[in-house]
Amino acid sequence: MGRGRQKAKHTKVARDLKYYSPPTDLSALQRELQSQRGEGSADGDDRTEDSDDWADENAPSAHRR
Repeated sequence: MGRGRQKAKHTKVARDLKYYSPPTDLSALQRELQSQRGEGSADGDDRTEDSDDWADENAPSAHRR
């Protein structure tokens, strides 16, 4: 005995976690995103030249068409 009570408790906790939505401060989120956008352009991180750092140009599959 006791497994039913344990399962019910786990089900209740899982349901609480599934439907829990913390309050969202949208203005703080907007400020954070704007500050990140401003920092990214100032760094000068140009990844357009080498889009895939892990690509192996010498691999046989790289030249297959």
